[in-house]
Amino acid sequence: MSEKIELNATVQKLLAEVNDRYPDGSVFVQFGDQKTGYVRHDQASQKVLPGGLFITVNDVTAPDYTASHELLHLLMLLQGFPQIFFSLSLGNAQLDEQMMIMATDLYDVAMHRVVVEVQRQHGLIDDAIEAAYLKGIQATLTPEKDGDNDERTLRLLTLLDALVFYGDHLDQVAPTLTAAYPVAFAAAQKLHAAWATKPVDSPFEMRRQIVKLFRLFDEQMQAWGLPALHNNDFTTLTPALSERQLRLKVRQVFEIFHSDMQSRHGEKDVYVGIRRNDRQNSFVLPAPHPNTPDAFVKWYDTPVQTFLEDRGIPYLVRK
Repeated sequence: MSEKIELNATVQKLLAEVNDRYPDGSVFVQFGDQKTGYVRHDQASQKVLPGGLFITVNDVTAPDYTASHELLHLLMLLQGFPQIFFSLSLGNAQLDEQMMIMATDLYDVAMHRVVVEVQRQHGLIDDAIEAAYLKGIQATLTPEKDGDNDERTLRLLTLLDALVFYGDHLDQVAPTLTAAYPVAFAAAQKLHAAWATKPVDSPFEMRRQIVKLFRLFDEQMQAWGLPALHNNDFTTLTPALSERQLRLKVRQVFEIFHSDMQSRHGEKDVYVGIRRNDRQNSFVLPAPHPNTPDAFVKWYDTPVQTFLEDRGIPYLVRK
């Protein structure tokens, strides 16, 4: 018979806060019975069922840590932090799946800058969790060997996330990570130093951090002779706009390009809205009907807020 697990008072309070904001029913936390002895960020899952959202902590090595991690991700979305969407397809389902996993992992690394900080503020990360997290890295990655390049991308992602997780506590694990993954850990440290230069104090700054991380990660991929992910093109990221920008014409804020990719929903003819200031995919639309120059003139002449709301395109309002 599996042990009964009760979330501690801090996590119960967090669950209550999420429920106060959750619009569709309730959020529940339930537990599996796996116990590996390490922690990773893939040890919980979410499913929407009648009555609400069910978060399952599949691995109960550290239930308070894992549950709070999932709840904080959810709370950030409910608080208006940017989201990613996948509307485009490269025409290969397996490649699409790989791209979506990588983009989501990078997005999560950026979001962890807030999630981990809040967890530390509330005492949800201690020495035992830090030790279990290191075991999770070691369960994910094999040590580097000369000429062993198959795991380079996974190593970079995993170790970049570790740099966010350990923060000021990095010194205690750095020798272990340097010994096992010298090339990838050095690359992750270089990337992190170039990326995490500003505190994340708003949803708008988080969006900037995500766009910056997409770019820097691609630069490292190309430095290794690996293909870039091009998440600025493939992945749609919620645009963050000021009240003034919402009143401007579409042409002043976005460029709309015909995409070489097709829609994941089947349309062959799709257009991508790219933010002029950061070149990030902000929305994907099927071709207008009729697909004429006048249709695009009309799109470009529409106020941004009207254009987005008429098409159900989500956006953030920059305070």
